[in-house]
Amino acid sequence: MTTETAHNSAISNRFIARRVISVLIMMCAAAYAVGGAQLLLVGGTAYYLLCGVALAASGVLLWRNSLWGCWVYAAVVAVTLLWSLWETGFHPWALIPRLGVLSGLGLLLMLPSSRRGLHGGVIGSATTLPLFVGAIVAAITASVILSCYRYVQLGTPHKTDRAANSAAPSGDWTDYGNTPAGTRYSDLDQITPENVSKLRVAWTYRFGEKDPYGLQVTPLKVGNALYACTSRNMIAALDAETGKELWRFDPEVDLEAVPFRACRSVAYYKVPDTEGVCSERIYTSTVDTRLIAIDAKTGKRCTDFGHNGEVSLLDGLGEVTKGYYYFNGGPTIARGKIILGATITDNQYWGQPSGVIRAIDAVTGQLAWAYDVGKPDRIGAPEAGDTYTDSTPNSWGQMSYDDQLGLVYVPTGNATPDYFGAQRRPFDDEIASGIMALDIETGRRRWVVRTVYHDVWDYDVASQPVLVDVPGKGGSIIPALIQPTKRGEIFMVDRRTGAAISEIVDKPVPQAGAAEQERLSPVQPFSVGLPSLAGEPLDEKMMWGLTPFDQISCRIKFKKARYDGIMTPPGVTPSIQYPGYLGGVNWGSASVDTERHVLVAVSTHVANYVHLVPRADADAEGAFPMGRGREGLAALRGTLSQSGTPYGAVTKSFLSPLGVP
Repeated sequence: MTTETAHNSAISNRFIARRVISVLIMMCAAAYAVGGAQLLLVGGTAYYLLCGVALAASGVLLWRNSLWGCWVYAAVVAVTLLWSLWETGFHPWALIPRLGVLSGLGLLLMLPSSRRGLHGGVIGSATTLPLFVGAIVAAITASVILSCYRYVQLGTPHKTDRAANSAAPSGDWTDYGNTPAGTRYSDLDQITPENVSKLRVAWTYRFGEKDPYGLQVTPLKVGNALYACTSRNMIAALDAETGKELWRFDPEVDLEAVPFRACRSVAYYKVPDTEGVCSERIYTSTVDTRLIAIDAKTGKRCTDFGHNGEVSLLDGLGEVTKGYYYFNGGPTIARGKIILGATITDNQYWGQPSGVIRAIDAVTGQLAWAYDVGKPDRIGAPEAGDTYTDSTPNSWGQMSYDDQLGLVYVPTGNATPDYFGAQRRPFDDEIASGIMALDIETGRRRWVVRTVYHDVWDYDVASQPVLVDVPGKGGSIIPALIQPTKRGEIFMVDRRTGAAISEIVDKPVPQAGAAEQERLSPVQPFSVGLPSLAGEPLDEKMMWGLTPFDQISCRIKFKKARYDGIMTPPGVTPSIQYPGYLGGVNWGSASVDTERHVLVAVSTHVANYVHLVPRADADAEGAFPMGRGREGLAALRGTLSQSGTPYGAVTKSFLSPLGVP
């Protein structure tokens, strides 16, 4: 190849590369302009449309070999940087979709080979343009660094001496929340910030199951044994030092028609004044509605419990379709009674199984008492031909108890279905989405605190109540209950009476857009005495995407929906629910360092996109209750039945077209 041929080939390659860059810029311009025009029509920002027009000009100029195309592009990036900082401040995740794509293409234009052969532009463009673009890149880099810096907490952790009256560390974890109080706090102190980096894996144990639900279990540690379970209720006892399997128990569960399954914990109980077989027991509640007692030492059934070591949880419920009733938490054991509620499949039909709370004798398996809010004076099982009251609020979260006060604390759900409640009865709303204190001996209700009035958002209380003692006036100690919620509100009440310790105020909430037949509460309780974990109210600027293009889509979707702040009611037009049904704080609850009086919680900030579907339309799409019709199509589309009410419901996490929140 001659020198002239090589030179011509290089010119041709630069020409082709510049053409490719021009096309990419014009494609971005089209996406910006089309999306920006749609956004402007629904009342959103004009920036994307204007940016698209400017990018189109830059692409055309570059196609025509004009250096002005680079200058226009640089100006677009500079203006976008200023606009981004004005809209979001120094926030790393917010800057990524606004600046990422434009910065990447800008770096290509900074290459000398991309600019060589261009003509026109202002005087000194050959030297000033790279400096100008370089300054922009430096500003973007500085913005990202500053935005990351805001997440760095300087200083050292506050350190206190161990309380003088603190018990010696035992190393055991005998309840789901470590203790019946659910604090999830251990006073073990061998692991410190100084040596944590030296931790190494001691052993690994695998159940060997291919399970799409994974492990959601909090294992129990009693003595030298560790007890854990899988979502199909397989239980393994392991040597805590070596990981060696001591025994394994398979309850052989029937997985037909189980829409969701988990085993979040088992329960441990030492029978008083006994030794030998089944003096120490492990209990599991299975996804096919059985409560099973197992010898903690051998993994064999305790045959004196119920029938051959198990009790049916369907007794007294009437006819129950498979998959509608089960319990996936760890049973609560208080004063020799196993106390448990149930998971009831969401949103299927009015008339689903009862949310009755029951206490079962931990030795015999006999019913000790039942709390049915529809018939609160009935302590025992229903008479022949009768059942517990259908469709009452259930309790699927973990309970706590105070043995000294003789109370068990029950977090409650809402009466099904979730997103329409005009058919609910006064006694349903009386206990729904709250915390009940029940007498351990009799099951009678002592008090109830509601965290939502007439819940139509699926804000059932999923978190275990946390029992702590807090300082009161004049050096007194107040026995407190802390209740994290999906709303992100944290309620703190006196666990003796339910009276607020941290101030709770009823505030007006949005009413517009609800279904005509619905009866909303005009106010909702807010825990103003404690910080909220709900996050700031949403606005268009907070919409996110991996790229500017799916961010535009999210902005459009946001502007098209009804959103008047927290507790915007669902209706026949799309609405945004924030926090969504994931929380706020979900079933993981919170932990409390009882020595430093510090609460630690994880809060989820994912919105839901909700709308109600008139009954005829929902049924036409196949939105029939599970197991009662051609529900497959509806389930795939996210349409939930709510049969027996005027509406079906469609509720999904608010995600971008690329599937990110």
